[in-house]
Amino acid sequence: MGVAVALWSSKLRLGTLLVSVALGTTAVCGAAVPTAASTPDYSKADGTFAGSQIVANEGKGDVPRFTADAGALGHDVSGHQGDVHWPGAWGAGGRFVYVKATEGTGYTNPRFTQQYNGSYHIGMIRGAYHFARPDVSSGRTQAEYFLAHGGGWSADGKTLPGALDVEYNPYGDACYGLDAAKMGDWIKDFSETYRARTGRYPVIYTSTNWWNRCTGNNAGFAQNNPLWIARYQPTVGPLPAGWTRQFIWQFADSGALPGDQNLFNGPLDQVRNFASNN
Repeated sequence: MGVAVALWSSKLRLGTLLVSVALGTTAVCGAAVPTAASTPDYSKADGTFAGSQIVANEGKGDVPRFTADAGALGHDVSGHQGDVHWPGAWGAGGRFVYVKATEGTGYTNPRFTQQYNGSYHIGMIRGAYHFARPDVSSGRTQAEYFLAHGGGWSADGKTLPGALDVEYNPYGDACYGLDAAKMGDWIKDFSETYRARTGRYPVIYTSTNWWNRCTGNNAGFAQNNPLWIARYQPTVGPLPAGWTRQFIWQFADSGALPGDQNLFNGPLDQVRNFASNN
């Protein structure tokens, strides 16, 4: 009887293993562990940057309407731009920049050092941003990965607080398979982790349409997290719930400056204050 039970148990374990392999997991002590087949996809990471998926999903309209003294002009860049000619960017009027540092927990911008340090040396106020992948790991894990790969902040007056880029999923479902409540929890997890480590809440980069769709128009971040809004139309338009103003408006995906074009909601001295103040 004991031999028969042992044989039955072995067959059961083998059957479980075969099913697990078919599903892309391996059963270890009753837990499902991802196998190589479920490794996160970063094949598009060199071409995903702040706004790349917003343009693809929302399009763009006429040129923006604002006067020359509307605010400080800036831009954002990523590995997609390659090495940036910083004297040229400065000469074209760029005074601040955000540089993509990381995506998920499996990608770092190969041009980050040239872009982040080069902008600093030319005199720009610069910061780093993280392209969120809520489908691959927790908000806390991604905040720590971002911080470990250039996403920190210091009160030197030339470093902007890190930014979290939350936008449409380049690999599938727009909301990364999360409902509104879970998406809000994920963003909060990232935000609180960043705050605990740096003393600053991260900037949130998004579009109003994505925010409405994927967070249920969550108003819980407006009190602490500065808003960097993407909208390629003549005006900023309606903001996500809770926010009464944006700090930065990404108004175009190309222009005089390398990468995307941005306008700070105030003159250059306010950019410096934003970089310096908790």
